[in-house]
Amino acid sequence: MSLPKACIFDLDGVIVDTVPAHFVAWKAMADELNIPFTEEENEHLKGVSRIDSMKRILAMGNIEKSEQEIIDYTTRKNEIYVEIISKMTPSDILPGVVEFIDLLRQHNVAVAIGSSSKNTPTILKAVGLDQAFDVIVDGNQVTYSKPDPEVFLKGANQLDFAPAECIVLEDAISGVEAAKRGGMKCIGVGDAKVLGAADVVISDMTELNIDFLKALYTNEELHQA
Repeated sequence: MSLPKACIFDLDGVIVDTVPAHFVAWKAMADELNIPFTEEENEHLKGVSRIDSMKRILAMGNIEKSEQEIIDYTTRKNEIYVEIISKMTPSDILPGVVEFIDLLRQHNVAVAIGSSSKNTPTILKAVGLDQAFDVIVDGNQVTYSKPDPEVFLKGANQLDFAPAECIVLEDAISGVEAAKRGGMKCIGVGDAKVLGAADVVISDMTELNIDFLKALYTNEELHQA
């Protein structure tokens, strides 16, 4: 059985857990507007661009703001968020990530980041993974956010591999959809009830090994841990 040529990782929720930081920052904006905002609602913003996330929050409160006001809110949200993530350390890397990247390297499988986050360089530097990937495509380089497949297709293109030769690891519904629309197989990381559209779902990356990857790539029966 052969291996994929590359694995493309989402960042938030796959490499590190930035969900709590996003929640604190978005809730600060929602509180200003007297819009109730819960952790569950924050989950629905995973993989969604900053501007679109703010528009969704405004819609929750049936509030309209000008484009400039929306930009101002997202700028302040990002300042709060960056302050939090800048304090991250290697201990914030999620279980199994470093070991899996090392395993891929040992088997000559390229690794890339495909993230909608414009703060990707800040996060990777904070946790010590800024030199760990062959290619990094983030929100600073794409026009369309997930579920558009642009970020993953750019990653495959920069690696010089066909989309079908890459496997995506994602924790968001929009990210899974983006991977599938891009013609790539997708490993969902998180809740199988939420990520059912992925080819397979794992709870975290400690479940991954080379045999698992070979089986997924060659359509063999998967034996999950």
